[in-house]
Amino acid sequence: MSYVLGIDGGGSKTVCVLMDDARQVLGRGEAGASNYQSIGIEATLQSIQSAIHATIDETRKITNTVKIEAIYLGLAGIGRAADIEVIKGLVEELQNSKVLPIIWDVKPSNIVICNDALVALVGGIGHDVGIVVAAGTGSIVFGRNHQGETKRVGGWGYILGDEGSAYKIAVAGMQAALKAYDGREKQTSLIKAFKQHLNLASIEDLIEVIYRQGWGVKQIAALAPIVDFAAASGDEVANNIIDDAVQELVKATSTVIDAIFSYDSVLEVVTTGSVWRGRSKMHERFQASIIKKFSSVQVIFPRYEPAYGAGLLALQKFK
Repeated sequence: MSYVLGIDGGGSKTVCVLMDDARQVLGRGEAGASNYQSIGIEATLQSIQSAIHATIDETRKITNTVKIEAIYLGLAGIGRAADIEVIKGLVEELQNSKVLPIIWDVKPSNIVICNDALVALVGGIGHDVGIVVAAGTGSIVFGRNHQGETKRVGGWGYILGDEGSAYKIAVAGMQAALKAYDGREKQTSLIKAFKQHLNLASIEDLIEVIYRQGWGVKQIAALAPIVDFAAASGDEVANNIIDDAVQELVKATSTVIDAIFSYDSVLEVVTTGSVWRGRSKMHERFQASIIKKFSSVQVIFPRYEPAYGAGLLALQKFK
């Protein structure tokens, strides 16, 4: 029996699964963030190690001996060759560690490190051909065709990119509220909504919250549901923000299709991330827009989680 580890690591949590060669998940564990670009390599090592440990603890209910023959890591913040070399060093530390109750029998060719977009695609669809449109705190669109060609659009972070993300929706909402307060733009219920949610005496107090309290990307992104709720309640300004976000993601998805798929390709587009779960029917808006352009596309929600996708990719090493 061959056992593999599939790991999905992002800006908020790390998920690890242990799978056998029949695609059965024997153990699953979670730990903290593992984007080394934002938290550092030592903290990333601790998160991945903790996630593996939790997975093995669960697996011990079934078997006492776990020999790992492949490991696949899909991690946020991994895009360049230099990043991969950093994580390779981390994996070597894991293999040499006395902390993990694992027998490592992994050839170098069976250690694969990539960006988390690929594992989200494979987990979401169940195989490695299609497109993933990930829109949570940040955003990225990634596709792979039958020839193995890939195309990435976006994923450039909250300053340089992340169009269609919760962060950008939240910022656009606050900007709209302040413009309405100034009298520069249409009036909107977002002024009252932000005041109530943040317990502000005046919308001007956003300055205190955002700048002086030093709110980070995740805290700001968590305000996106305020815009979503206002849009669902019929606020025109909020609906325009949601429509703009949808069209940015449609544009990114169209770019991937044009780059590596034919116009009439029958393919699945899986949508992952928090923005798709809102009340403003962002998913339905996206689906209608992309199908209008590419009638053979099917838009779906994830079938499996990204860590499961990482496990499937690890098992491919034995084909």
